[in-house]
Amino acid sequence: MRQHDRIVEEWEARLVVFVCAGCGAVLTARVSQVALPDHADQKYGHDLLPALLEPGTYTVRSEPSGPPWRVWDEVGADEAEARGVYLQVYSLSYGPPGMVGVTPGDVRGTALIRERCDGLCCGLDERNGSNLACVKCGLAVATRIDDCGRWQVVWLDPRAVRPVSVEGRARTLVGWEELRAAYPDTPPVEQPGWWSPRWEASVAAALAHLLAVSGGQRIAVPDGPVAEAFRKALDTLLPPGPSARDLVLAGPGLSVAIADIALVPRHPQTGESWPCGARTVVPLATDVWMYMAFNDDRRLVPAAERMPDIVRRDDPPPLLPWRPFRPDVDVFLRTLARLPAAREPWLRAIYDQVEDHRYSLPCF
Repeated sequence: MRQHDRIVEEWEARLVVFVCAGCGAVLTARVSQVALPDHADQKYGHDLLPALLEPGTYTVRSEPSGPPWRVWDEVGADEAEARGVYLQVYSLSYGPPGMVGVTPGDVRGTALIRERCDGLCCGLDERNGSNLACVKCGLAVATRIDDCGRWQVVWLDPRAVRPVSVEGRARTLVGWEELRAAYPDTPPVEQPGWWSPRWEASVAAALAHLLAVSGGQRIAVPDGPVAEAFRKALDTLLPPGPSARDLVLAGPGLSVAIADIALVPRHPQTGESWPCGARTVVPLATDVWMYMAFNDDRRLVPAAERMPDIVRRDDPPPLLPWRPFRPDVDVFLRTLARLPAAREPWLRAIYDQVEDHRYSLPCF
């Protein structure tokens, strides 16, 4: 059996329901695993956001999350580094690792715990820990998040639930060459001219990785959507001078010479980066990468001749953003603080610069 066929077979076998660890009651619909989205922890605006995940899927957060929280002075640098945080942050989670995210519509057999239903404004958040209990036995099993500015999701506590394999065909593992047909891209601009929060989060995460692999050297960025998303931030945060590194957009369906740094798609199911021969690979969310790779954002200009009056046009003009693009500063800082390279003095200085001047830097 070929390796790809074996991986597909193993992936398709991962169709599960999550059940209560206390009584065995079924708590979810049938779900199959996908990668953790870059915007999982994003806080965006004050409107109600849609679900974090598609129906029929689940994701796993490997690092600790949720309460209890401990401030930096109580933890210290050594303990923080042991927990995968390499720069000083305000607080660290001492919740369990392995929280399982599902879309709220796939949850079954739970009820809200009334005394834990706090939030900042229009819904629930995780400040009081698990706010959903198993209807059958009363065990606290999950935390629903649906407050304004938060992507709606239910996080199942791995200490209170367990997966059970079920019969049926899970989503087939999509091959790299089929990604474009299987997954739609995400346009960078939404109505009525706002930058997509998914773009802001995904670019912020990739920017942190780009800086970490740059070695503090200037990076040459190709023109087009890649430049619109990354160039200003890289030019602002890296020292002036001639470019010493080259960034190339690479991936399935593109014919480009790859030598230095390749910006490649991250598989939406497995979370793996597209394999290539570049010296360094920086992953980017597939839906954002596909738009950068295959959409032509050149603006139309008026033709020399006027369009005849008898021609009717009902296609809308392209959406234009009302401000320059800015990566999500909180996603950027959170990602950078969890990269081992951040211990380098030059990268630590960039982190401190962004943290101290997050509202005055032109790129954030």
